[in-house]
Formats: sequence, structure tokens, C-alpha cells
Amino acid sequence: MTAASSSAEPGHLGRFERYLTLWVAAAICVGLVLGLVAPGLVQGIAAAEVASINLVVAVLIWAMVYPMMVGVDLGAVRDVARAPRGLLITLTINWLVKPFTMAALAVLFFEHVFAPWIAPADAAQYTAGLILLGAAPCTAMVFVWSQLTRGDATYTLVQVSVNDLIMVVAFAPIVAVLMGVSEIAVPWETLLLATLLYVVIPLAAGLLTRRLLGSPAAIAGFSARIKPLSTVGLIATVAILFGMQSDRILTQPGAIVLVAVPILIQSYGIFALAYGAAWALKVPHRIAAPCAMIGTSNFFELAVAVAISLFGLNSGAAMATVVGVLVEVPVMLSLVAFANRTRTRFAGDPA
Repeated sequence: MTAASSSAEPGHLGRFERYLTLWVAAAICVGLVLGLVAPGLVQGIAAAEVASINLVVAVLIWAMVYPMMVGVDLGAVRDVARAPRGLLITLTINWLVKPFTMAALAVLFFEHVFAPWIAPADAAQYTAGLILLGAAPCTAMVFVWSQLTRGDATYTLVQVSVNDLIMVVAFAPIVAVLMGVSEIAVPWETLLLATLLYVVIPLAAGLLTRRLLGSPAAIAGFSARIKPLSTVGLIATVAILFGMQSDRILTQPGAIVLVAVPILIQSYGIFALAYGAAWALKVPHRIAAPCAMIGTSNFFELAVAVAISLFGLNSGAAMATVVGVLVEVPVMLSLVAFANRTRTRFAGDPA
């Protein structure tokens, strides 16, 4: 089995998944209501943190990631080298394009377009927060987006793993250059713990599951049964995230809208660039879709943690990273839908 064919066989989305956008919209409403009527419950969930990683959200993300990890065949990893174009696109977009376009958009909007409505001090804070988002490509949620687009599980794992390794050495220097700061206090505990929780443990569980199940038929049947876990985990995560930020959303709607504008432009622009490059280079869709998703979404735990450590919990920088979290799920769902509609435009598996 090659890396290009190790994902689940193409199939139709289930009824529940077809209406995922509706369920997410409902989850957003539920989260906002919970934040207002049960603030104690939301605060209790928010307080369950280790190294700036919320443990409740971590469990839900684990539930989202585990079903795809069951589809990972380590024996096919060596074959990724035979189809390097998707990985090269991902690395180019994530480290040579995305941080710099995000910084440019932040400066354009906060120092020029929105200058009449934003104080200079706030503009600088928002710019810093968006730079942190732009320099932190996705680690966990990309597995969810990959699964929803029927992506290659093994290839996605390799892409995420290589990005994590590069992030260890490149995140701080890139942020320092773009923010003009000589020393960036990267919370290594957050970075390492997130990698352990969102990649290493789910991968180990998935590989153990494959070994216990044995036959491909048993693995396929089990994967089909647990696939709804990803959707349930996503919906619950959205409700919790919006519940945690309900006060900020309802008291600062104008600022959130302004911060969301460059994030939206960046997200759709980066996806178009990566997805278009994959199409032009005839990358198979099961690799092209995840490769575009990785650069489009962000490692929000890391961005939020660094923003808090550098500027404080109530800073504009921290608020900007949180807006990135709130915007990401609806944006990514729209891109998943687009990727699924355009599947037939891509070349088939390479011979």
C-alpha cells in the first residue's frame, strides 16, 4: 500500500456530517448561552489547564484525532518520499509565505485601513497577535479536516510531524524578526505537551488498535463505527471555546470583527495558494486537500500561550489569537466543503 492510497476509500459523508455546519452553528449558540447562564461551569472548564493547554479541550481533540490515526499505516510512511510535492507545498507555504503575508495584512489593516477606529497601542497589540498566529501552523485539528476531505492519513501524519520539527527551531526566530523583538519566550512545555497529546498518544493508540484488530476488513469496520467521534468532539470543542469567550464576544463585537477581517483574508488566500499549487502540480486530491488545510489553520494553543506570556491575559495580542480560534472552525468547514466539491478537478493517483 502506498502513501497515496493509505487513506480510507472514498465514500459519501454520513447524514450527520453533511449537516456539520448546522451543528457547529448550534454549538456556537449553545456555547454563548452557557457562558452567560452558567459562567461557573465555563470557568471551571477553563481552569483545567496544564502549560496553557486546556485538558477538557485536549480530550475532545484526542477524540477527533484518534479515528484518523487508526487509518495510519506506518509501513506506508517510506512511500511518502515517492510523492514529495504535497509536502514541499506545505513547507513552502507554512514557513516561506504564511508568516509574512499575515504580518503584512496585519500592518495594512491595523496601521492604515482601520487606523481611524483603533488606537495605535491596540493596533500594535493586534498586529503582534496575528503574527503569532501566522507563525504557528496547525498540529491537531488538521487531522479532523483531513478526515472530512477523505485525506491520506499517513501522508497527513508525515506533514504534521515535519511541521512540528521545523516549528521547534523556526517559530521563535520568525516571530522575533516580524515583531522586532530580540527574545521570544516560547513556552516549550506547551509545544511539547501539545505534540504529545495531539500526535504521539493518538498515533500510539491508533497503531495499537490496528495491531489488535489485525485484518484490513476489521480495521475498516472499526474505523467506520468510531468516525462519529470526530464530529462529536468537534462540536463539543466549539461550544466550549465560544463559552469561554462569550463575555469578550458580546462586549467587544466591533474589535472582534476588525481583527477577523485580515484573518479571513489570510485564511482563504493561503488555502487558494496551496490548493491551486497542488492542482497545478497534479497532486492527488487525498494529499492536496490536507496539504492546503495545514497552512490555512493554526496551532492556536501555542499562539495564545505565547501572547499571554509576552503581553498578558487581557492584552490585545491575546484577544487577537483568540479571535483566530473563533474564526477558524467556520472558515475550515467552508473550505472542507469546497475541497469536497472540487475533488474531481484533481488528477488521479500517480501511476
